[in-house]
Amino acid sequence: MLAILRSAIHRDLLLAWRRRSDVATAALFFMIVVSLFPLGLGPDPELLRRIAPGVIWVAALLASMLSLNRMFSSDLVDGVLEQMLISPMPLALIVLARVFAHWLISGVPLVAIAPLLALQLGLAPDLLVVLVGSLALGTPILSLIGAIGAALTLDLRGGGVLLALLVLPLYVPVLIIGSGALESAAAGQSAQPHLLLLTALLILAAVFAPWAIAAALRISVE
Repeated sequence: MLAILRSAIHRDLLLAWRRRSDVATAALFFMIVVSLFPLGLGPDPELLRRIAPGVIWVAALLASMLSLNRMFSSDLVDGVLEQMLISPMPLALIVLARVFAHWLISGVPLVAIAPLLALQLGLAPDLLVVLVGSLALGTPILSLIGAIGAALTLDLRGGGVLLALLVLPLYVPVLIIGSGALESAAAGQSAQPHLLLLTALLILAAVFAPWAIAAALRISVE
């Protein structure tokens, strides 16, 4: 079972390496969106410092959505999805491995780039640990929730728009809690409650989302 899971993760990482431009698109989009705010709002350091948590989290949320539409579409075309459905392995475990690989491809680069963009917005260096921690906990939740929407809208005409309508309302709690952790730390308060909430959401999503994704894939294929 572990060998099959490792093979699934290795396959997705190998395909992502062959399509490096797709992987770089999300990181580049993240950088551009965050960099546009100082140009549009002006160089006021206090204003940029105040809006930095929300700007970074909104940009990360939007960037994470760019690759959701392609999460299972290629598997449907080349027949891999049918093999996943008839595999003796539980489909939920295979899906969990796929989502983990998606997070490594799309989420980890955002977490790595975020501190540099935060310094560009004037965020205090002592808040960077909270920023990285909140994004490291929040971006896997975005991938898990987004995978449910990607499975439900698989092979639908206009699926990209419908996918955004499905997942954006579910992203709102993660956005509020993640940016709230930075705002609390910037105000001199403890960010631990927000990080604990993100941890609880991540555990719940990791337990229940794979089963929802597996059911959605079966519905979409049928």
